[in-house]
Amino acid sequence: MKLLRESVHIDHCPDKPKKWLELLIILLLIIDLTGNGLALAGQAGGLSDSNLIVAQKSAKKKEPAPKLPEKYKKWLEQEVVYIITPTEREIFLKLKTDRERDLFIEAFWKHRDPIPETEENEFKIEHYKRIEYANKYFGREAAKPGWMTDRGRMYIILGPPNDIQHIDGKSEIYNCEIWFYQGKQEMGLPPGFNLLFYQEKGTGEMRLYSPTSDGPQALLTSYWGDPADYTTAYSNLREVDPNLANISLSLIPGEENVSMGRPSLSSDLLLRQIEQTPQKMVADRYARKFFEYKDIIDVDYSVNYIDSDSLVRVLKDPSGLYFIHYDIEPSRLSVNQYDNQYATNFKVNGLLSTIDGKMVYQFEKTFPVKLTSAQFKERQNLPLAIYDVVPCVPGEYKLSVLVKNEASKEFTSLEQTIRIPEKVQIEMTTPILAYRVSPSESTEGKIKAFLLGSQQLYLQASRVFTSRDQLVVALQIFGLTPELKNKASLRYQFFKESQPFKEETYPVSELGMLPDLIKVFSLADFSPAHYFLNITLLIDGQEKLTVKDEFDLTYLETLPRPWVLSRVLPPASDPYYGWILGNQLYNLGRLAEARTVLEPAMAKAPGNQDLAMELARVYVGLKDYEKAAKILDSFVSAEQGVRYETYFVAAQAFFNIGQYEKALNILDKAVAQHGTDIQLLDLIGDCYLKLGKKEEALAVWQKSLEINPEQPEVKKKIQAVR
Repeated sequence: MKLLRESVHIDHCPDKPKKWLELLIILLLIIDLTGNGLALAGQAGGLSDSNLIVAQKSAKKKEPAPKLPEKYKKWLEQEVVYIITPTEREIFLKLKTDRERDLFIEAFWKHRDPIPETEENEFKIEHYKRIEYANKYFGREAAKPGWMTDRGRMYIILGPPNDIQHIDGKSEIYNCEIWFYQGKQEMGLPPGFNLLFYQEKGTGEMRLYSPTSDGPQALLTSYWGDPADYTTAYSNLREVDPNLANISLSLIPGEENVSMGRPSLSSDLLLRQIEQTPQKMVADRYARKFFEYKDIIDVDYSVNYIDSDSLVRVLKDPSGLYFIHYDIEPSRLSVNQYDNQYATNFKVNGLLSTIDGKMVYQFEKTFPVKLTSAQFKERQNLPLAIYDVVPCVPGEYKLSVLVKNEASKEFTSLEQTIRIPEKVQIEMTTPILAYRVSPSESTEGKIKAFLLGSQQLYLQASRVFTSRDQLVVALQIFGLTPELKNKASLRYQFFKESQPFKEETYPVSELGMLPDLIKVFSLADFSPAHYFLNITLLIDGQEKLTVKDEFDLTYLETLPRPWVLSRVLPPASDPYYGWILGNQLYNLGRLAEARTVLEPAMAKAPGNQDLAMELARVYVGLKDYEKAAKILDSFVSAEQGVRYETYFVAAQAFFNIGQYEKALNILDKAVAQHGTDIQLLDLIGDCYLKLGKKEEALAVWQKSLEINPEQPEVKKKIQAVR
């Protein structure tokens, strides 16, 4: 979410404090270019947080890079040294193989390509042209390559200037060059500005001039005054070259400090801003995503990360089950075209894990997209939102969702920490802020993302609204008895930035049927700003619980709203949810709870192999091997369609009740249908040993060790038998 903020500038200060602050900042910039000095200067001068961070980062020394093959060392330390972001550099140095580095470099240039639809990468071509020019023309007077000089660095970052003025052959001043740039506003720079280079002491390469660090006295060949007396030096320089004198105090034309004879702090901030411009022109989140997913997704996808907005909320079904609702909105939609049809397929892989990284639940879903020409024309310029919902048992988790577009081989993701509460007396969910709500009668009783009772909520992850929109505020409250309900009310407090803006209180009985409460607010009297919303549950006027959210109101009159991909799932009573929750509880080690969830689900769907295998796995964990064997016996007797896991769990159960021949027969079927792995081989060896066939057991275990030699338990068994 983008916050709207106001910056406090030094120009707002009264004259005397302003002069004192400017002098203090200039002094600090001159004597201390460390991060601490810049931080102090920034605080004194009222710099914005972002500029302060830029200044601090630029002042820090770069850590030495670890050893890299020469090809990649040159790429990192020469070719892209001025345009790579700290995040990209950090990730590149973590890569272990040349293949990974090559893929990263491909992604690096792809995320800077201004016209991805063309085969050529215009940015990359221009960048290497600039390096070639810098090496050819700016290294002549220097004892180093042109790209390492000040002029080379600025040329590579900014490109050729609109105008160059050479000042040379004057006995009173050192040789200078004034570069003038215009039309760089898209880079966050002023409409017009100068860069000044001068030949320090009249020899060597041209150095980049700083009004505060160098001052006009550095340009004069003969200056015997006080080194800190900018005013006198400026006057002397003005007699020789008035234009150069003005630029020596301010690189930004028309700045008022020039007439006062003082150097411009804005000019030094401009120089730092230029240094950081290439890094701010790219969203480098792709680099971390590349690193996180490089071992998980196919190579075809790894270089094609695209940004997305996302939102996650937890809602509770009247049955008592909790569901994670999420919205992920890729920044663009790419499709394949054939026979006037436009199509792709989004593959969604999800992982729910504990905070310390233990896997709790994995899921995979597909969201196919098929559009006619008319539909594609209507939607091609609209955002896309993928809504989905996942059941989950109480606890604190990390949710990771990976979305792959199979047409374009692009991927995006969301990661968020969520908490699903244990049983509490009174519970209020985090609100959902939507731009529209409408009845959805066809899904009565079924589960769908952001469906609250019979009301479908339509939302955008960014939570940006216009003054023409309605703000739909939806939440759930559980645990209110009929008596408490009559005493309960909700107070809605809106804050514009940090200032109170609006407050309204309504009895809970007027907001809908518990647990689902929806209130719609008009935004007509809200002006563009960033807003915070606090919702407090009051009982007899006393504050009980408070939940919060925030949103932006834009200056725009309308916003493009997304079209939605979503699915309708069966009601909460369906055994499908028992299987999912039982699987989660098993992975959490909560076997007794898993049993109480899975047994009723199995009773509803006795022919479901997935449910049977999950319940049998719980029985094995509880050492109730008889039940595990009984529940899987009919499934493993089938000739086809038996899952590997079903075979293995059944074999474990029969082995533990002493039916070794039966277990061995099941394992033979598993090998025939699914091939061998060390789990199967180890258990086959155990069966042979129990049957007194030591040589067969040794042969099978030895085969297992050939697949994976790091099995100390198997080695112990072999040693014991021998």
